[in-house]
Amino acid sequence: MTKNPAVVVLIAVTVAAYLVQGASGDAFELLFALWPLQAASDGHSYFHVWQIVTYAFLHDTHNITHILFNMIGVFMFGAPVERYVGGLKLCACYFAAVITAALTQLIVPPLMGAPPLPTVGASGGVFGLLLAYAVLFPEAKVALLLLPIPLPARIFAALYAAAELFLGVTGTQSGVAHFAHLGGLVGSALVLFAWRRARRAQPGGRTQ
Repeated sequence: MTKNPAVVVLIAVTVAAYLVQGASGDAFELLFALWPLQAASDGHSYFHVWQIVTYAFLHDTHNITHILFNMIGVFMFGAPVERYVGGLKLCACYFAAVITAALTQLIVPPLMGAPPLPTVGASGGVFGLLLAYAVLFPEAKVALLLLPIPLPARIFAALYAAAELFLGVTGTQSGVAHFAHLGGLVGSALVLFAWRRARRAQPGGRTQ
């Protein structure tokens, strides 16, 4: 049996949702993508509260690299985190990041004058897993295709977060939810803080 059942289930459900999304088209996205709180260009509001979670299982069906890179991230950072803290805490970290990423996307871009467009993708959850990985394994080396130089996880996460903040503030790479990515870090940080407090409450214990 796999040592990473939670990660495998997350990936499997996301891929299944992607296939359904591709087959059903706009109707699926109207219900499950993350729509802004304000009305869309047609004057209708498509936001529903469940979208703060379901959007993470949808991806750009015209660009397979969107889901591919996100699922690589879920496995790359999620698998070691799950082996260390277990599946339930892995899911707590992931979905906390997904939710805070959604809330950030609902609040920040409209304040900066962004058009009311839907958001899809697991990137916020992936950023949450990246932070958890960097905190739990700060000296582990990380290297990606875009940055092939191995860096300690803590430095990699810090640089990536700084880059997202810069891109978000400057409006670079329009169409990418940079502030949602940063919002994912917040949810993960809250969960990590809760883990640390629980560990301190049991001296000598390990985070489980």
